[in-house]
Amino acid sequence: MKTENHNFTGYFALALAASIWGGMYVVSKYALDFIPPFTLLWLRYITGFCVLFPLAARQHKTPLTRVDQRAFLSVGFVGYFISVGLQFIGTRLSSAHNGAIITSASPAFILLFAWLMLGERLTRRKLFSVLMATAGVIVVVGWDSGAGGGKWALLGNLALIGAAVTWALLSVLARKFSATLSPLVITTGAVFWAAIMTTPVMFVEWRYLPVSGLDNPLLWGAVLYLGVVATAGAFYFWNKGLSLVEAGTGSVFFFLQPVVGALLGWLMLGEHLSLSFFIGGAVILLAVLIASLPAGSRIKN
Repeated sequence: MKTENHNFTGYFALALAASIWGGMYVVSKYALDFIPPFTLLWLRYITGFCVLFPLAARQHKTPLTRVDQRAFLSVGFVGYFISVGLQFIGTRLSSAHNGAIITSASPAFILLFAWLMLGERLTRRKLFSVLMATAGVIVVVGWDSGAGGGKWALLGNLALIGAAVTWALLSVLARKFSATLSPLVITTGAVFWAAIMTTPVMFVEWRYLPVSGLDNPLLWGAVLYLGVVATAGAFYFWNKGLSLVEAGTGSVFFFLQPVVGALLGWLMLGEHLSLSFFIGGAVILLAVLIASLPAGSRIKN
């Protein structure tokens, strides 16, 4: 019974994180029109850290060890600096369709890394749910990425591929380190190191990409949303979910991002939703349900 409760809590946390990130596209696309990628990333992390640190300090009373700091550094560098940085660059250079398709490869890499690093079994149910959800994403966004864009679009696509691979590695590392550290402490420490690593890149970025719109209150509202909700909140929920369920099983919830993003685009931007969205969305939700059903694979908590 306790394991089932852990599973439900983990599934809910993963679904919530993926849904928040799905809605983040509208906000980040708006903010990137005024603030270049790594500057926006730095603002996200500073804001998120200010929210997370008081909570983590109250929870974690014992001194942190060098092993703990290495865990923070690993998650912060691989996931929050490299992966999210590549995601922002890819979003700026490539198309939304390409981003949805390419980053949806992340769960497949999670299955691979979880098998190699954590010894998780590659069950038929996991593989089938990932393949089904991938098919659903392709139906939702379409396979046609929109020809054109030249070398910049190609660089954006390569950045998105890098983001998918490194996010998968982050997810497995978070699962691994959750055996000794709480998700809140992992998230706080990783965001701290990510902010430090982003700082010099931000200064270099200023030489080529200007910052504008700082007198726009909507822009600062977008920054607060990205920092508080999409960073402090969603990063914590993702790490919390992965501490309760296997990384391979939890990876399927990543596919909720394009569905939620499309729904919010329809609600907030008046974007058209075709029949393919509802068909593909139903396939994705069915894949998530299949991955969530109790099965023979054992989950270590």
